[in-house]
Amino acid sequence: MIAGGETSSREVVDAHLARIDEVNGDLNAVVRVLADGARAGADAADAAVAAGGPLGPFHGVPFTIKENLDCTCSPTTQGVPAFAEAVPTVDSPVVERMKAAGAIPLARTNLPELGLRISTNNPLHGLTRNPWTPDLTAGGSSGGEAASLASGMSPFGLGNDLGGSLRNPAYCCGITSLKTSFGRLPGAGCLPPADTQPLSFQLMGVEGPMARHVADLRLGLEVMAGRHPRDPRSVTVPFDGAPTARRAAILTEVPGGPIHPAVADGVRKAADAMEAAGWELVEATPPEMEQCQEVWARMLSCDMPAMVGAATEIMSEGALGLLNDLIGRFPPDEVPAILVHTEYHRLATAWAGFFDANPVLVAPTWTRTPFAHDADVSEGGIDLMLDVMRCITPVNLLGIPAAAVPVGVADGIPQGVQVIADRYREDLCLDAAADIEAALGTITPIDPVTG
Repeated sequence: MIAGGETSSREVVDAHLARIDEVNGDLNAVVRVLADGARAGADAADAAVAAGGPLGPFHGVPFTIKENLDCTCSPTTQGVPAFAEAVPTVDSPVVERMKAAGAIPLARTNLPELGLRISTNNPLHGLTRNPWTPDLTAGGSSGGEAASLASGMSPFGLGNDLGGSLRNPAYCCGITSLKTSFGRLPGAGCLPPADTQPLSFQLMGVEGPMARHVADLRLGLEVMAGRHPRDPRSVTVPFDGAPTARRAAILTEVPGGPIHPAVADGVRKAADAMEAAGWELVEATPPEMEQCQEVWARMLSCDMPAMVGAATEIMSEGALGLLNDLIGRFPPDEVPAILVHTEYHRLATAWAGFFDANPVLVAPTWTRTPFAHDADVSEGGIDLMLDVMRCITPVNLLGIPAAAVPVGVADGIPQGVQVIADRYREDLCLDAAADIEAALGTITPIDPVTG
């Protein structure tokens, strides 16, 4: 619409700034508005349209950025008071590439301290509320992004995912997101602690797009993907993989415990949509999901003592308690690190065989509906976190892609699934997610529920 003259970038930016003014007070999803820079960028974008020159795929489109990704226009706070004025000297690679595609930074969004919780609250900016119901979590750690997208404050956002941080809030808020394959998108920071990432973060953490439409995820992936000199893990891989059968495994029972009836109903909705679109469906469970979660936790736990030691002076008691609980549940010296990584390789091989037979897996995102604020550091703690993420953590351990997509609403709360595939097969995830979206529609933007 901007490129074709149906609207202007300035009109689009002003509309989103007005929406932030209208609803962010109810949600606290946006924590810093970049109004002056966004308006200046919009005016420059409109001048470029008028001049008739080449335009990037996101030309003049505003986007929001989680506050643990570097953007030179504002501090990378990580949700921690000690970093409140930590202004980076260079953009993160994904922000750099979005800007190069014509996108305009609009605002920064909230996250838990250092992105290490599945609910969004911190002592610097406070609590982010779910736009569907203010008493429930917006998810984490990219909870500010998800709530801003769901409520229409942003059309496109950037987050990251070490333990579901793109998919958890997408599920809670009813939007779509893409947890990318290890290395598909480059990640780098210029400030501590991002410039000295622990080994588990290097091996399992990825950047990814968040949006309301699957097509936007696809475009964002195409813009941001590929090797970058600041990230030695990053690779340039073709987007479209080899042809596969249109066969999907449907996970209806999750090892380790029951799933909530609304979750099971969401999986059935997704399966029906895919079957109507011509997919062959089989009920199947991927290998050793519980063991995958244990290995994921042990990888994190190996890094936790040093991280807790460094973070004691800057993190809140509740957030530190969760990290210490993880150490207590999975003691770092209980299993040698080399055996943890050997087990990872065995599990990755087994899952590769599963995807050879079933190119796509449709699974729950969480095993239950969104919980009350801060339950992950209070009455639920580590038990709650591990239970709800039984389908989340294997994806991080194995470095494979997963698209979160909403499938409806039950009792006023979003339902959603994740579509998972083998490494570098984001194309399959997005193809299946697009078929689900085409059949079931989108459920956002919404006006926040404030009562």
